[in-house]
Amino acid sequence: MKRIVSILLLVASMFSHGAFADAQQPKKVPRICYLGASDASSSAILTKPFRERLREIGYVEGQNLTMEFRDSEGKDERLPELAAELVRLNCHVIVTAGAGAAQAAKNATKTIPVVMAFSPDAVKLGIVADLAHPGGNITGLTDMGAQMYGKRLELLKETVPKLARVAFLWSPTQRSAADILKETETVARFLRVGVQSLEVKGPDDIDGAFRAATKGRANGLILTSSGFFAFHRKRIIDLAEKNRLPAMYPSVTYVEAGGLMVYSEDRSEMYRRAAEIVDKILKGTKPAEIPVERPKKFDLVINLPAAKRIGFTVPPNVLVRATRVIR
Repeated sequence: MKRIVSILLLVASMFSHGAFADAQQPKKVPRICYLGASDASSSAILTKPFRERLREIGYVEGQNLTMEFRDSEGKDERLPELAAELVRLNCHVIVTAGAGAAQAAKNATKTIPVVMAFSPDAVKLGIVADLAHPGGNITGLTDMGAQMYGKRLELLKETVPKLARVAFLWSPTQRSAADILKETETVARFLRVGVQSLEVKGPDDIDGAFRAATKGRANGLILTSSGFFAFHRKRIIDLAEKNRLPAMYPSVTYVEAGGLMVYSEDRSEMYRRAAEIVDKILKGTKPAEIPVERPKKFDLVINLPAAKRIGFTVPPNVLVRATRVIR
């Protein structure tokens, strides 16, 4: 009997120690990976609200969260390779910026959850099946697509009442460039503004595009959103200033770098929302069960020193509509 009791006590002790050892095991720290189409400095600006929101929720980098960043430096052809690299790192969630990054992540994995911080029309581009029921492993936020460019042209026309011809710079890396150009031309006809379509395939084409715009007597500038343009934004801003072209940009990062104006979805709010979606996924919700969202807030940001540098005065009726004025 004593032997049986001793064995039972030994077994109980083993289970007790095993449970204690399990309790002492550190929890696996989630790894969030970020894939962008621009450069590290842009990613630092864009992801600041994302990281802030994660901290507010309770995730502290270096303690209960790690992050990995990969940027294509404006070369979309690198995105598949970078996405594959993040998959090999066994990320818990991949966060993407732009359609190219989202598509690369989609092609690289069918199992790791992917959260789009922003992307052009994700349904039209085939990144998700449906906004309400995305299916698969991808969810997040998608922007307003081509219709944003019509609104940008309207605002540029209000800002430059004598706008007669707008140079429209587009990159073939922007997957929805054809739709964007079509939407812009439709609105331009209504506004009686000519559109000069200028394809920019690589860095060597940027200067030539501005020469063509000047030769074509363009008196305004719009460009598509792309990692390529974002990477070369300072050069584009300088050329717009040199040629005295009032420009409407696709992202606030251009205006903060010295560009004239931007009308865009509130990217800060989108990134904060992306952080909340990441939190849901880490807590067990499947991406297929989280509807893809469209932005609810929009920003009109105007840079007055940039206007002064090109000898341009922003009309008061446009200034009062701005959500932020850089003075």
